[in-house]
Amino acid sequence: MSNAAPREVAERLVQLTAPGPNGDLADLFAEDAVLEFPFSPPGVPRHAQGRETFRAHLLGAVGVQRHESADNVSIRETDDPGTVVIEYRLRGTVISTGKTFVFDIIALARVRDGLITWLRTYSNPLDGAIAFDTVADLVEALSTA
Repeated sequence: MSNAAPREVAERLVQLTAPGPNGDLADLFAEDAVLEFPFSPPGVPRHAQGRETFRAHLLGAVGVQRHESADNVSIRETDDPGTVVIEYRLRGTVISTGKTFVFDIIALARVRDGLITWLRTYSNPLDGAIAFDTVADLVEALSTA
């Protein structure tokens, strides 16, 4: 996708996210890409650097969650021609709990030469805590912060 426009890369990101965690998603990222997850729950890194680090994270999620779909997709271009805003709803199931989830996600992505160089992803941490049965951990972390 070296000639792909930022919007096309964002569309592909959502398409590859929809079927569930897999290492192929990492191929959309530059070798030194920076990934940020400001609302990560306690114990989950808020920052990662590098395509292969992200690939390992994705492969670690295989067997943990299953995605059914990504819908309500909206991709907006910005004044910066390399930056897009991506909104979508991710639906899936946590395999260990059997609980279904619906995560509303907003992501900002910078794309250069058809690869994502920076991605910052936001979703509601309470949605994840409910699905993964970690509400008590989240409350404790917030209480001691």
